[in-house]
Amino acid sequence: MKKQFLKDKVALITGGSQGLGEAISRRLAHAGATVCIADIKKEQAEQVAASITEAGGKAVAIELNVTSPEGATRVVEQLKADQGSIDILVNNAGTDATKPLTDLTVDDWNRVIGVNLSGPFLLSKAVYPVMKAQGSGHVINITSTAAKRTWTEATAYHASKWGLLGFSHALHAEGRRDGIKVTAVVAGGMRTAFILERFPDTDPNVLQDPKNVAETVCFALSLPDESVIPEVMVLPMRETSWP
Repeated sequence: MKKQFLKDKVALITGGSQGLGEAISRRLAHAGATVCIADIKKEQAEQVAASITEAGGKAVAIELNVTSPEGATRVVEQLKADQGSIDILVNNAGTDATKPLTDLTVDDWNRVIGVNLSGPFLLSKAVYPVMKAQGSGHVINITSTAAKRTWTEATAYHASKWGLLGFSHALHAEGRRDGIKVTAVVAGGMRTAFILERFPDTDPNVLQDPKNVAETVCFALSLPDESVIPEVMVLPMRETSWP
């Protein structure tokens, strides 16, 4: 793919201040996009945006709680007013509650579903009219192998990721008639705090660099207008929990 193939494109990335979100923000900026790093951790988002700008890229940071309908609308309206368009939405923000069902509270459930599933719905709903008016746009939903298999102490997480995969395919069917592409990126385990802090006994050597998943996002975005990848899976070579 061309080095600056996203030149003049505007990308909104949720949870873009750390882990995979940060890797995607940096990769899309390197490809020429103006990236908006939307994160509940505003100061951290500002630091990433400043680092990208110092490296010659274009980036802005904005505070966003993805579970807020008003917040989603506000961010989209602000970005559209400031940049003139929104070409890419990456629904990346995610959370978990690693507990058995009997210990999982209603608040735990609502938080995980709110961030992982309702968040992508709210952002997609807010950005859809902008992309429809443009006649183009691309929504990337970061799901997980948790949408393909299951393990214990993760009922809310699995429900959210299986739901996000279904939402993504349904939005793909709906969006294509308006020129909007939708891709679900099914990511295997990555060397990020999201895994390593929750599961400290995990061997980092069996995980993949989040930069590799960011590269997959870039590949999906690089296809010609007449083609789309509805779903792509990217796994670590040594991840033993996948077949």
